[in-house]
Amino acid sequence: MTRLPRLPASPPSRSPDPHPRRTPVTPTDRTGTTDAPARTASSGAAPSRTTDDVHLGGDRLYTEAITIGYDDRVISADLDVSIPDGSFTVIVGPNACGKSTLLRALSRLLKPSQGQVVLDGRAITSIPAKEVARRLGLLPQSSIAPEGISVVDLVARGRYPHQSLLRQWSADDEAAVVEAMAATGVTDLSDRLVDELSGGQRQRVWVAMVLAQETPILLLDEPTTFLDIAHQVELLDLCSDLHHERGHTLVAVLHDLNHACRYATHLIAMKDGAIVAEGAPSDIVTAQLVEDVFGLPCRIIDDPVTGTPLVVPESRRRRTYSLTDYPDPNPAK
Repeated sequence: MTRLPRLPASPPSRSPDPHPRRTPVTPTDRTGTTDAPARTASSGAAPSRTTDDVHLGGDRLYTEAITIGYDDRVISADLDVSIPDGSFTVIVGPNACGKSTLLRALSRLLKPSQGQVVLDGRAITSIPAKEVARRLGLLPQSSIAPEGISVVDLVARGRYPHQSLLRQWSADDEAAVVEAMAATGVTDLSDRLVDELSGGQRQRVWVAMVLAQETPILLLDEPTTFLDIAHQVELLDLCSDLHHERGHTLVAVLHDLNHACRYATHLIAMKDGAIVAEGAPSDIVTAQLVEDVFGLPCRIIDDPVTGTPLVVPESRRRRTYSLTDYPDPNPAK
């Protein structure tokens, strides 16, 4: 089995926070009923949330009442979210609900107009970019490689945050690149130009570059884009290995709700820029939640392989037509 990249030493622990972590949301059954109020939506609108509804403090990466958007357009307002340490957190929701915008804010690419993102007890905007890049890696939704660059050279760029005037390319850098390429199955492509690769191959190369960065926190924005079903599962299996075997904290935006339920240890459901439910998939994913968030009538059953929630869409009612409803355009003479 391919040895995964080594986990760098953790930074000093954060000082105690006055906001202790809250226990997980109250489990719900698959029909959407609950014995106590839980963080799930009961209607199309996102419910209001208080600071008691989130895991403020205790985690390395979290937000404090952030308002984020583009120019004068607000996507999310007064948003509090905490990424559980050592979790595989997946953010789901309909298109344009703010998933990728939240991920950009967590990665420092998008500065909140109000509030702040906190990494290791400090406002992320106060931490030098290179230092952030040694703690947090990002695979954006779309990436453009420099023209004429080879696969191995692009993957090697993941080691840039570890370079300095006093520390040039080393055996550790070489090992990190080799291991990342092997883990993503792109070793045989090392001498190829990135421009020559298929969309799926390029996506795996970008993932390899992020792995070579060797950060304890990985943010992945739609990492299965351009991948066929086999490579989607292979990549998510790799992410699961990074989480379970190496202790990485992963945050991914996924469109496939069944993939999210199968791989996530912590699920965040968003709608209209707000978080309407979060917790373990088996605790929060109900038919009611899926219909509230996605507008999709469905049934929830147990995945026969993993036992996690499996969303089965309801069939649309279809009218049964007889042949007489459609006259023959070329009747026999």
